Amino acid sequence: MTHSYNDAKELLTSKGKFFINLGLERISSVLELLGNPQDKLKYFHVAGTNGKGSVCAILAEVLKESGRKTGLYTSPHIFKYTERIKINGEDISDEDFANLVFEICEIADKNNIHLTEFEILTAVMFKYFADNKVDVVVLETGLGGRFDATNVIKNNLCAIITHIALDHTERLGDTKDKIAFEKAGIIKPDCPVVASEGYEAIKDAADKNNSLFMMVAPFEDTTNLSLKGLYQQENLSLALAAIRLVYPDIPESLIQNALKNVKHPARFQYIKEKNLIIDGAHNPNGIIALRESLDFYFPDKKRRFVFGCLKNKDYKKMVSLLFDKNDEIYFYHFNNKNSCTVSGLQSVCKYPSKEFESFERLEFKSDTLTIICGSFYMINELVRPDCFL
Repeated sequence: MTHSYNDAKELLTSKGKFFINLGLERISSVLELLGNPQDKLKYFHVAGTNGKGSVCAILAEVLKESGRKTGLYTSPHIFKYTERIKINGEDISDEDFANLVFEICEIADKNNIHLTEFEILTAVMFKYFADNKVDVVVLETGLGGRFDATNVIKNNLCAIITHIALDHTERLGDTKDKIAFEKAGIIKPDCPVVASEGYEAIKDAADKNNSLFMMVAPFEDTTNLSLKGLYQQENLSLALAAIRLVYPDIPESLIQNALKNVKHPARFQYIKEKNLIIDGAHNPNGIIALRESLDFYFPDKKRRFVFGCLKNKDYKKMVSLLFDKNDEIYFYHFNNKNSCTVSGLQSVCKYPSKEFESFERLEFKSDTLTIICGSFYMINELVRPDCFL
C-alpha cells in the first residue's frame, strides 16, 4: 500500500510519537530489525548548541562539489519533514519518505518498540542513505549528543562540536560544562574531534577515546561564503578544519567555489526586495549573535521586529537582549501549544510593543529593516516557502 506525505505527517505528529525521550535502546532495536543500515555509512557527526546547521550545510556543499554522493540530515525543518533528509542537496521524495515512515512504524509496533518522532525520522534517514549507497553522511544531532538517536553510529570520520550555550537545560544540565559533557558523547575511538572551545569534558572524551583533539580559532575568510552573519566565521572555520583533516586532497579552489552555493534558509537570510531579515535565533546565545550581525551589517537602519517564541525558552532574557528604545516591536502568538502569549512577552519587555496581526497591515519600507525571529515554528507560519528559493 502506498502512503501519502500527509499520512506520514499525521502519524509523526500524533500524540503517541510527538515527545522527547533521550536514549539509544529503542532506535538501536529498530535499526537491528532493519539490518543496521547505519553501519554501512561514513559520517561527519556534528553536535553543539548554536551553529550546527550552518556547519552541516557548509560540509555537505563542499563534499558534494568534490564528487562524493553526500547525505545531509538536519533539524528542524521549516515547511516539510522532507527538508531534513537530502542527497546532494535534493530532498527525499514525498513517496519515499511516507513509505519509509510507515515501514519503520509497522516494524516498531509489531515488536512493541515505542519510537519518538525524532527516532522514526532518524531510522528513515539511515535506511534511505544506506539504500541509496551514499559515500558520506553529514549528520546533525537533534538534542545533546550522548543519548541522541543519531549517536547509534559506531565510528565516524570526524566529530565536530560547535559553540555551546545554555539551552535545553532541563534535559542537558544547567551549566555549560554539563552540556559540553553531553555533546562530547559523540566522540568515538580513534576519531578526530574539531571544536571551537576547549571544555575539559571534550578534551577528556578525546583522551579517553585516543582521538585527536583540534581546537579551531575563527580565522577563515568568509568573503565567498553565501551565508551571512558574523558568527559564520566560526562555523566556516570548524567545517573547513574538519574537511581538510579528513580529505586533504580536496583543492582549495573547489572549496572556495562551493562556499558560494551553500544554502541554509532562515539563518540571517536577507530578502533584499522586502528589506527583510529572517533568522531562526531561538535562545539567548542566538539572539546575541543576531544583534551583533544586525549592528555590523545594518548599523544605521531603523529596525522593526516581529518576534515570537516558545514559552519553555528563556524569553525574558531574549527580549532584554534583542530590543532597544528606538525599535518598532511586534509580538506574535503563533499556532503551537507551547507558543508564548503576546501578553507574556509584553510583560517582560520594557519598551512599547504591539500585537502582530498580518503582513497585509505592515508595509515593507526601504528605510526600515524588518526582522522576523524567535522560533522556526513562527517562521513556518509567517513566511512563504518561495522566500527561500
